[in-house]
Amino acid sequence: MDILPQVLISGASVGSIYALVALGLVLLYRTTHILNFAHGDIGVFATFLAFVMLQSLGLSYGLTLVLTLSAALIIGMVIYTLLVKPAKNQSHLGLLILTLGLGLALWGMNALVFGTDNKAVPPIIPDRPLRLAGAAVSQLSLFTALFGVVLMTVLWALLRFTKLGLVMRAVAQNQEVAKALGIPVRQAMLATWAVASVLAAVAALLFAPLTLLQPAMMLDPLSKGFVAAVLGGMNSLPGAVLGGYVLGMTEMLVGTYLLLEFKASFAFLVVLLVLLLRPHGLLGRAKVKRV
Repeated sequence: MDILPQVLISGASVGSIYALVALGLVLLYRTTHILNFAHGDIGVFATFLAFVMLQSLGLSYGLTLVLTLSAALIIGMVIYTLLVKPAKNQSHLGLLILTLGLGLALWGMNALVFGTDNKAVPPIIPDRPLRLAGAAVSQLSLFTALFGVVLMTVLWALLRFTKLGLVMRAVAQNQEVAKALGIPVRQAMLATWAVASVLAAVAALLFAPLTLLQPAMMLDPLSKGFVAAVLGGMNSLPGAVLGGYVLGMTEMLVGTYLLLEFKASFAFLVVLLVLLLRPHGLLGRAKVKRV
């Protein structure tokens, strides 16, 4: 029990990353009905850009963060404009294959341009232990958990209190009705891809100092982000956050107090159990079709 605070903060840190990935996936899915399998690779590409700015160009963390998130914003807009918008008449399966192809293309480009060797990304704050309730807590893990909460709060405020957020929510509810009411659906789609790409970049930037940067870095967080999204409900943004934190916490608790080998498969067992009891996720709602 002496290490419980350390375990909980580590779980919240990982859970923040899962939640950010899940938020990006759910935001896109409920607005465009596209499962974006290139989500993690977009984040990796943005993190490689940040690594070059920090190590090769010697830019400050603040300026690097602004430039990296701006680049992610533009990347999301370019993907929608050049790939998704021209393929709008494709089936859901066709769009899914499109994102798979995009992910493979980005993975190959990351490997070709930046290399496949592991790179250590310097943390934004010194990773020194902090004594909390008798346990040594990583300052980096605590920062990651708090930064994730701040960003999710900003996203909630954007969707709740801005005109852009209102438009995005209207399009997510019903595209045809939104179009009939004169709501700019294409602009909402463009903004959704841009915001989702920023979320992918932030998740990767937070995850990189906890591991090593390489083209496949986000493979595990992406799979866990899908798990968190399904766990919370694929049409619920609060569900994505809840699913991310539940998954991160339970993984850390299971890995620490039960079996470390069981940690990797535990996430999928949790999803299986939740879907048996609540097929639409913890906070998801079933779609009602009127005939």
